[in-house]
Amino acid sequence: MTAPGAPASSSWTGQVGRPTRLLLLRHGQTEMSAQRRYSGRGDPELTALGLSQAAAVAAAIKTVEDAGDVVAALSSPLRRARQTAEPVAAALGVPVAPHEALLETDFGEWDGLTFAEARERHPDLHGRWLGDDTVPAPGGESFADVGLRVAALREQLVATYAGQTVLLVSHVTPIKMLLRQALAAGPSILFRMHLDLASLSIAEFYPDGGASVRLVNQRFS
Repeated sequence: MTAPGAPASSSWTGQVGRPTRLLLLRHGQTEMSAQRRYSGRGDPELTALGLSQAAAVAAAIKTVEDAGDVVAALSSPLRRARQTAEPVAAALGVPVAPHEALLETDFGEWDGLTFAEARERHPDLHGRWLGDDTVPAPGGESFADVGLRVAALREQLVATYAGQTVLLVSHVTPIKMLLRQALAAGPSILFRMHLDLASLSIAEFYPDGGASVRLVNQRFS
């Protein structure tokens, strides 16, 4: 039993201190996601289903066991993320602030294309892009670039909200990158982890540098 006043710890990992808990929520459906197209810096709205997905998360978010008391909410500036974040943050009683680090990957010339169309247009580059996270999409950015910006945000949040819980509403790649960092996993996890639209994942980051993942891909509708 922990003595009064002693720092919290995770006894089975040996990590010391209270972690900063990040609730990682992917935005709801858009027409681009419904058609399985690369959707990066374009700014589509949520579909009727996407709005319903956001409402379902808002209705259930307080019942998530590890959600805790959220003290802040950050969202990608893009409409699909903001439209998802606003009802959920309202249910939690916190305002939403936009943050550029939560933007989706810039897919450059592939934005709006399907997987097959991008592969047909740039077969060699697309193949290298799938196997090397440092290779950018043409005119866009690499997954490694996304990892750097979300890592900087993560460090900022751990310092600013030490031991507290923060909601982050973003896109599939930034969320996968944060989960990858928590798991200390290699780049192949980006292509082996599935995250549904409007799904919730939870990662904790400790002040001593440790991390753990408590939840992946919880759906609400």
